[in-house]
Formats: sequence, C-alpha cells, structure tokens
Amino acid sequence: MNVPSPLRPRKTPHRTGGEIPASSHRTFRLAAPPVSGILRPRLITVCAALSVATFLVFCWGVSVGDYPIRLVDVMKALVGSGDPGTLLVVRELRLPRAVVGLLVGVAFAVSGALFQTMTRNPLGSPDMIGLTEGAGTAVVAGIVLGWDGGLGTQTLGLLGALATALLVYMLAWRRGTTGYRIILVGIGVAWVCTSATDYLVARGGRFQAQAALGWLVGNLNGRTWEQAVPLAAVMALLVPAALVLGRLMRTLQLGDDIAAGLGTRVQPVRFALLLTGVGLVAFGTAAAGPVAFVALAAPQIAQRLAGTAWPPPIASGLTGALVILSSDLIARKLISGTELPVGIVTGVLGAPVLLWLLIRANRAGSGG
Repeated sequence: MNVPSPLRPRKTPHRTGGEIPASSHRTFRLAAPPVSGILRPRLITVCAALSVATFLVFCWGVSVGDYPIRLVDVMKALVGSGDPGTLLVVRELRLPRAVVGLLVGVAFAVSGALFQTMTRNPLGSPDMIGLTEGAGTAVVAGIVLGWDGGLGTQTLGLLGALATALLVYMLAWRRGTTGYRIILVGIGVAWVCTSATDYLVARGGRFQAQAALGWLVGNLNGRTWEQAVPLAAVMALLVPAALVLGRLMRTLQLGDDIAAGLGTRVQPVRFALLLTGVGLVAFGTAAAGPVAFVALAAPQIAQRLAGTAWPPPIASGLTGALVILSSDLIARKLISGTELPVGIVTGVLGAPVLLWLLIRANRAGSGG
C-alpha cells in the first residue's frame, strides 16, 4: 500500500489534467475579525490614565472656591468623612456642579463618537449636524415665549433634539440614508435652528434674553442635584446601550454594502445609533447648554490616543469629561473674581481642532 509521506510535497491535480507543485500552493483563509477595542492593551492603558486624570481634575474642581479645601479633605468628604462644614460645602454646594460637568462631558463625547462612526466622518458630530442647535432652539422658545408648560429644560431639550434628528433623518432619506447626506442636511438644519434661536433672543425681553444667552453659551454655574440626578439616570441607560451598539457600529466603517453582506441590518442599526446619540446630546444640552466642540474634539483626541480606527466610546467619554472639567476649572481661575461660562473655554480650545480636521480633509481630497 502506497502511503504518501508527510514529508513529501503533495501534488494536486489541475482541472486541465496537469499538476501543480506543492510549493506554489497558497492558503487562503478569511481574515479574523480584529480584536475588540476593549481588549487592546493600549486602549486599556489610555482609559486607565484618563480615569485617573479625570478623577484628579474632578477633585481639584471641587476644592476651588471662596472657601478653599485641600484635595485630601475633598477625597475624604466624597466618602462621607470629615468635619460637617467641609461635608456641607463639598456635597451640597460644589459636588453637583462637578457631577453635571462630568456627566455632560461623557454624554457629549459618547454621542460624538457614535455619530462620527455612523457617518464615517470626523465632522459628523451632534453640534455640526444641528442636534444641539435644535435642542437650544426648543429651550430658548420655552424661556422667551413661555412655551415650556412646566416641562423644564430637560424635557424641552429632549423634544427639540428628537424633532431635529427626525427632520434630518427624513430629509436625508432616499431609499435609505448615508453619512454624507446626513451631514449635509444636518448643516443646513443647524443654520435654520441657529437663525430661529437668534430671532427668539431678539424678540424676548431683557431678562429673558439674558437667561437664554447665558444658557446658550454652555454654563455649569449654579447647577444643583436637580440637573444632576435626571442626567445620571439617563446616562445609566444610554451609555450601556451605546457600548452594546458599538459592536455593530464597527461594521458600518466598512461601508453599507459590506456591512449588509456581513449580516448587519444597516438601517435599523443606524436608526438605533441615532436615537441613542440624540438622547445623550439632548439631556446633556438640557443640563448645561450646548457646550461647544466637546462632541467634535473629544472623540478625535481619544481615537488618536488609543490608536484605533474609530473613536472608542469609553475613551471618548473619559476624554470629554476631562475636557469639560478642565475647561470649567480654567474658566473659574482665568479671571480672578469672575466665573466664565465653560462653553467659552471649550470653544477657544475646540476651534483649532475643527480647523485642523478641515485642513486634513482638504489635503486628503475628501469630505472626511
């Protein structure tokens, strides 16, 4: 019985009757999917470093004020120990502001990561496609015209962002949607909402216009647990949803046709991403106003720190929290005796990022 030796190259018959030497064989196999970004050592290191930096800036921000408190005493107060005066100042007066800043930063940045991945464009952030402007228009209408009906800024912001997102989605729909059409339509809708907001501010009275303008800049001054608790409850639902959708979101990076070929239901996934991102940016905007450029810049910074092909949601959220907390600290320390709105600082810091993204897209000869 002639048994081929495992050391001897096998000869495979060709369709035409010839033989192909074993040395010319090539093994073709499907490429394994990339390791999840959550398991990458570099991403884990970046998230750990961002967490530590965010916690330190968080405590530093709580320690700053008319009654200075040491960082050690702030950390003790956070776990419920320390003298009663320090506990009162930290937990009742300063902690709500810091918590709102932390949560708003996470909300904006995670929403920006979802939209930038969904549209496959670094410019596809909520503040570029009109969602924050729509939420702002609804809140300003409630302030100036008294249309709130007792709903409050949280509900008005949510309704405004949802209505804007629905309008953008419908206008961009043509046998489906694409990221490019969403961005183009969103920019046009954003300008319409901005014009409507300017008209409402000009029409309102002096005190109403001042209240609206103070909110439109993006502000953490005077934030209490009334803003922090509802935002925390919403974040507890939407952030895990964003992480779950992140697995499906990565296939959209390959293009709609390839994603559909891999079994992804493109339009339902895109709609779920849209709803999740809208919810995050709506409640974040309602709590602190449309803080500029956080949703645009934070995901891009996180992507480059982590070295991934898409903005990772966890790292993006931590980066957004760090950006807002640091900007709020700068706003409070920049001019002695004056607390600037945090949106002014994020606007100054984020504008160069936007210019860099535009220049980079122009050099690449593409829209993103």
